[in-house]
Amino acid sequence: MNTADVTDAYAKFMIGNYARNPIAMVRGEGSRLWDADGKRYLDLLPGLGVDGLGHCPPRVVAAIKKQADSLLHIHNNYMWEQQCLLGKALVEKLPEMIDAKAFFCNSGTEASEAAIKIARLRGKQKGGKWKLISVENGFHGRTYGALSATGQPGLQKNCEPLLPGFTYVPLNDIAALENALDAETAGFMIEPVQGEGGIFIARAEYLKAARELCNRHGALLKYDEVQCGMGRTGDYFAYQTLKAPAPDVIWLAKALGGGFPIGAMLAKAEVAQYMVPGTHGTTFGGNPLACAAGLAVIETIEQDQLIANVRETAAHLQTLLADLRGRHGGKINEIRQLGLMVGIDLKFSGKPVFARCLEVGLMINVTHDTTLRLLPAMNVTKVELSEGMEIISRVLAEF
Repeated sequence: MNTADVTDAYAKFMIGNYARNPIAMVRGEGSRLWDADGKRYLDLLPGLGVDGLGHCPPRVVAAIKKQADSLLHIHNNYMWEQQCLLGKALVEKLPEMIDAKAFFCNSGTEASEAAIKIARLRGKQKGGKWKLISVENGFHGRTYGALSATGQPGLQKNCEPLLPGFTYVPLNDIAALENALDAETAGFMIEPVQGEGGIFIARAEYLKAARELCNRHGALLKYDEVQCGMGRTGDYFAYQTLKAPAPDVIWLAKALGGGFPIGAMLAKAEVAQYMVPGTHGTTFGGNPLACAAGLAVIETIEQDQLIANVRETAAHLQTLLADLRGRHGGKINEIRQLGLMVGIDLKFSGKPVFARCLEVGLMINVTHDTTLRLLPAMNVTKVELSEGMEIISRVLAEF
């Protein structure tokens, strides 16, 4: 099937809940993609952050193939080696939470749901705490609990009534957070770097204040690292890059599976004890295939020294962004970057810029209308970054 055939089939058989580009992808390798008509693309947003190792990372592909030969799925009333090994590997990347325990699910949204639930399970045993605070412009997922925590009215529109008990505060406003916390607050949940929101970064002093306020009120400090976690900021977790305090609960997904669906929530032992049999679960979560993929992701990061590569390529990207700002300063409001997470906020709608980039073979995206978002793979090369930024510069020159 060529692109026209696939486009026609989608129109006939698929619900139109996505604004799909009329491109049918057939193959990926690293930071490159090919469509059904043979066109090649440079992908600086692989899988919306899922393909943190690029497309089809060899160790992940091999691990999935090998695991598929022995055990595809078994339900969570039994045990399998890959699951506890992945839990161990993640806990070891959290030395500030060394007593943490893991729960595996299928996505970032499901991990958010688990984080919401565990806060209330604990809160009920701590004097009836049930309120949850999250941050304006944040994003935690699209199921009802996660959507209720997402401080974006536009995404919640026509989905009311939402889960009760949520309050939203502005990012980096310590006074607002202090006013919102009270004796009934079960937890405060925040993305150290807002991804879908446009790459807005929490300040270290704000997260330090949040830690102190949560301690004072007996509430949990909870980090959503679904998009910013697993190495893309130059450390395994963004809060470590920011030199912020450790949370009580942290969750991730996207890059954890290298392209295979998996999510994880990790909680300190004092918190984890409240999630007992019958309180939460998942049919597919943490299955052998997913855990084999996750272990291969960590192996790849370690063996290929990708944390160091992120730091080096991020520095190169910072230079490229400064050059872009120098060339097109009159068209750019702000550039926000942490590691390989970039938001280029334009003074006009970014949608036609995105469309033109795609037309000439560069894949990025636009969020909140004006922000071009880039989430390059951890193994992206300096040459690929230079190529991509040159394309963006040429396209901006057209507007």
